[in-house]
Amino acid sequence: MQWTMPQGVLRVVAGLIGLVALASFAMGIIKAPSGRLPGERADGQSAAVPLQATEAIPLSQERIEGPPPPPELTDEEKEKLEADKKAKAEAAAKLAAADAPAAAPATPAVTAPPADKVGEILEKAPPPPEEPPH
Repeated sequence: MQWTMPQGVLRVVAGLIGLVALASFAMGIIKAPSGRLPGERADGQSAAVPLQATEAIPLSQERIEGPPPPPELTDEEKEKLEADKKAKAEAAAKLAAADAPAAAPATPAVTAPPADKVGEILEKAPPPPEEPPH
């Protein structure tokens, strides 16, 4: 690979970048505060009381195993569900019967598809040469 700068200049620039990186790391260590860490007491020993997370909730059996099966329906609830299903089916049948006569007279007119001009052009095109030009 051809570089635009002489090799010696590149080495000097790389050395300066490395020196700046090491110096910034050392300054970060030197300037770091020497206070306590979170959870440490003033005398240097760690706190014996663990932190309490008030909003933490342990996993319940329901979250581990999934929700329990739904309770069995009583005879009254089953009859009510069946009546609701029948009412919905009747309403759908009435709606379909009301829409069927109105939609029947409207038949779309059959039109011929447009002429395929691109296909005609491709059919009339001369065949490609045996060997492509170089």
